[in-house]
Amino acid sequence: MRSLTAAVLCATALLGGCAGMSDTQQRALTGTTGGAAAGAVLGAIGGNAGLGAAAGAAAGLAGGLLYDHHKKSEEAAYQQGYAAARQQR
Repeated sequence: MRSLTAAVLCATALLGGCAGMSDTQQRALTGTTGGAAAGAVLGAIGGNAGLGAAAGAAAGLAGGLLYDHHKKSEEAAYQQGYAAARQQR
C-alpha cells in the first residue's frame, strides 16, 4: 500500500511540473513520451528496446511539433476569418 501511495504522489508531482508549459512544449513532450513508449515496445520485440525508444522519441517529437504547427495554422486561419467577418458588419 505504501509503494502505491508513493507512486501516486510521484506521478502527481511529475504531472504538476507540466502546468506552466506552453502549448508547443506540451505537444512536443506528449509526442516524445508517446513515441518513446511505442518505440520501446516495438524495439523490445525486435531485440533492442533502447534503440527503439530513441527512434520512437525522435519520431514522436517530430510528430508533436508538426501537430503543433497544424494547430497554430488552424488558429491563425480562424482568427483571420473572425476579423474579416467583424469588419463586414
